[in-house]
Amino acid sequence: MSYAIIRGLVLAILTACLVVGCGGGNASNPAAINTPQCSGSSCPTQGPPPQGTVASLCPATADIGNTTYLGGAGSGEVVSLNINATAMTYTLSWLESPIPLATGNVTPTRVGVKITGSVAHPPTGALPTAEQIRCAFILEPGTGSGPNGTYNTTADFNTANPPTIFIGQGVAGGGIPGATIQFAGILGLGAVDNRHFDFYPFLGFASTTTDITKLPGTYNGLLYHLTPSGNSGNYATVGTNTIETFDATGTCTSTQSTTGFSPNTGGCLTTGNPYTVNANGYLDSTEAPQIIAQTIPTGKSGVAHMILGQLNGATIPLVVRTGNVNTNLLSLAVDDESGIAMLAPATALASGGFDGGYVGADSNFNYTATLINGATGTFVNPATSSAEDGFALTYGVAASPGLVNVTATTTSGGSATGYAIAAGGLYAILIQGEENNGVASTSAISGTAETPYFGVGANVNK
Repeated sequence: MSYAIIRGLVLAILTACLVVGCGGGNASNPAAINTPQCSGSSCPTQGPPPQGTVASLCPATADIGNTTYLGGAGSGEVVSLNINATAMTYTLSWLESPIPLATGNVTPTRVGVKITGSVAHPPTGALPTAEQIRCAFILEPGTGSGPNGTYNTTADFNTANPPTIFIGQGVAGGGIPGATIQFAGILGLGAVDNRHFDFYPFLGFASTTTDITKLPGTYNGLLYHLTPSGNSGNYATVGTNTIETFDATGTCTSTQSTTGFSPNTGGCLTTGNPYTVNANGYLDSTEAPQIIAQTIPTGKSGVAHMILGQLNGATIPLVVRTGNVNTNLLSLAVDDESGIAMLAPATALASGGFDGGYVGADSNFNYTATLINGATGTFVNPATSSAEDGFALTYGVAASPGLVNVTATTTSGGSATGYAIAAGGLYAILIQGEENNGVASTSAISGTAETPYFGVGANVNK
């Protein structure tokens, strides 16, 4: 299919599937998902996700609530989300979180909190078709409680840029409720300037597994981590790639040279100790590596969590690093580095191997679309349907099969390099430069790092 046709098809359905809303396969004939929807004690007993009709972008309205999506957010959170599209309500549970319940604090966090609220479809005309509007859900302010008291999202809800979830066949994504972060520091160290986030980018799977025998193999990984206390309290950000091999015990090794601040033996950047299964349907690894220098170096107390997504016959590990801060001077622990990574099997990708249109969220706290056509990629602004920054793809990187070199034209007109990976209808990209006009103004403060650029998207057409 020609680039022009691909671009036309994507622009026609961009807003329907923003942030992994359509899943893999062809947009008019979504690929079947035949594996169990989720695992862990929090998931109800249920069968395979409903497939809907050929023209459906998401399951039938009455069936959407049968699926609980388990996934991760760029905030370092693991989230379980259910949307009842008939009652127009949602239930969201934070299973892991470094995000404080209240501005001005670092603890307690949102871990263990469950909120409920109403959902609303975008207004008529906001998306091109009724089907697209049917599959999109605004998460209106929710209330609930956890082990440390009550919580609601009213104060951080921005009606102009609300957290919105787009449901597809096998995946759900978009924005989960954001927060306002600020901390005065400890003994004058580790202060974080006041910064509001309308939402945190999220990706969840209808089907996950805790069967660790599906993990062994070699993977390419792209990581994006943030440290609030870094960069003089303006958030330090780092993105990097990693090549890692997992065995049947969940142990990771790597022959890739260690760089930055990771002291891990073997060079693995996504995990520390071997992964173990927890009761919530994913895997945990303690002693998670740090790739950003800590303002108060008290060691590694953050934990890595791996969600084994099952999509279109592929196992796609999604890794969330959850930072940890304990301000008790008798047990002081400051490891506020959090972030997300996608792994893809190290299987060779030829030119054209993942051609198509993709939609997703990025490190700019925006939604974006990406068109891939052989050696060419283009970011597209979904609001204006206009092309933004472009990049070139070079296949057959000697470092690892499946790792694709990226050379980009930045927003400022310069050039930058990076990598792309793909599996199961998802793709991730990391560029060591500013892209698509930088971080959204509503999620930025003076001094906010505009680079690196990281994004994940799902295929919406071939």
